Amino acid sequence: KALNCEEGPTAKPDNSCTSCKEITSGVSPDVFEIDGASNTGVDDVRSLRENSQYLPARSRFKIYIIDEVHMLSTSAFNALLKTLEEPPRHVKFIFATTEPHKIPLTVLSRCQRFDFKRIPSDLILEQLKKVLADEKAKIEEEGVQAIAREAAGSMRDALSLTDQALAFGGEKISAEQVYEALGLAQSGLFSEVIQQVIDSRPDQLMQLVEQLFDEGHDLKRFLEGLLWHVRHLILDRSLKDPDSLVGVLEEERNRLREQAQQAEPLRWHQLFDVLSRALDELGRSPYPRLVVETALLRLSAIEPLVAVDDLVGQVQRLAARLESGEKISPGGKGGQPSGSARRDK
Repeated sequence: KALNCEEGPTAKPDNSCTSCKEITSGVSPDVFEIDGASNTGVDDVRSLRENSQYLPARSRFKIYIIDEVHMLSTSAFNALLKTLEEPPRHVKFIFATTEPHKIPLTVLSRCQRFDFKRIPSDLILEQLKKVLADEKAKIEEEGVQAIAREAAGSMRDALSLTDQALAFGGEKISAEQVYEALGLAQSGLFSEVIQQVIDSRPDQLMQLVEQLFDEGHDLKRFLEGLLWHVRHLILDRSLKDPDSLVGVLEEERNRLREQAQQAEPLRWHQLFDVLSRALDELGRSPYPRLVVETALLRLSAIEPLVAVDDLVGQVQRLAARLESGEKISPGGKGGQPSGSARRDK
């Protein structure tokens, strides 16, 4: 639109001229969208080159948009290279790809490159609310937030996930229905799992894993969600104002704050390291349930790490007591030192 608008070329097409309206409706005779995954051969590119020689029917430029351009074969890229080196003045090529590293350097060097950033979750959330209002559909706030978070910066994915949730039907879709439709674990479950880890309750942890497995949840997604939850806990304990980086509802944010205070930041980092290794191992193991179970059992069994500064302080206090002539008893039964003495040592 920016290139072919009758008021352009302009960064702000008017959307009211004939060219803009045709492009909006997808009927412009001078704008061609080509799927690179389906037109990978050299013959497809040769046909495109031949057609590009003709002048546009009505617009200023004839525009070819090739989506997933990295899927073109090497011979197809070579056939396209000549046109890119000496393009007709009336032709513009737009290449779209999520994997630019797969495009030959000879092609990349002849392109002006634009890297699009992911859309922030709050903007996706705002847009989803507008779409739902226009469609007269209702999804609970927590459910819409879950969709925005799961979209991972892609508005297209957010709309597809919303369609899946709406397929459940009904006048209003609950958050539980959204989680079920998308195969996600509810956010409260992550708090419960971490609480069981902190309280060292392996029996309850195994029951939770069995419940997830029986209900058909994707254990990889579960671990990813658990990692995000621990990430929120780390931010809450490490930053003065973490709210802008933790996109959750106020009620859930309060739960996060309370849980974050139950352990030192080093403990949360310890959990994150173990879970991230488990997630990496999950992709290679044929037994995902065993990986998740052993990771959670390990977390509930290992002792929390102690910061080096705390250990140094303990040694200094012990040294001061020894220098003052204080006699330190080993304590404990059977000549074994007590828990506190062991830590001091």
